[in-house]
Amino acid sequence: MAEASSIILGGGCFWCVEAIFKGLRGVITAKPGYAGGHTEHPQYKEVCTGHTGHTEVVELRFDPREISLEDILRVFFTTHDPTQLNRQGDDVGTQYRSVIFGDEAQQAIARTIRDEVAAQGIWNDPIVTAIEGPAHFWEAEADHHDYFARNPETAYCAAVVAPKVAKARKLYRDRLKPAD
Repeated sequence: MAEASSIILGGGCFWCVEAIFKGLRGVITAKPGYAGGHTEHPQYKEVCTGHTGHTEVVELRFDPREISLEDILRVFFTTHDPTQLNRQGDDVGTQYRSVIFGDEAQQAIARTIRDEVAAQGIWNDPIVTAIEGPAHFWEAEADHHDYFARNPETAYCAAVVAPKVAKARKLYRDRLKPAD
């Protein structure tokens, strides 16, 4: 097997981002966590205050033979609203910002895909996604892993996560993992 690649993406609540990417062929793991802040070992309750500087993110490991970074970023830019600064819908604060953490090559690819998506006119407003250098990834607490899969009936999951996952499944039907 070719060596896996990884990238860290923040697109609002990490439950949404994780659920969308876990369903894609070529994605090996999608781990929720925190990145970009100034405290070590952040916890969910601290991050939610906005005082740690961390963003809710998902660390993706993927097989580039099955899904390219370019395609991952296309999914990312079209399944959350990258035009909202420091928020996604009612989730407000820097912890919900749209951000990509990657090395120089990944940042260049991210800028190219951002510009490609912007030129397509999918969004009415300018894309404000931050594209930043590598950041330390702090894995989220166990109860945040597979949250949507384990809690689809909660009000937040039904109202926010489910529609985003449905949109991704519709847009990227050809890239979904086979049903178990």
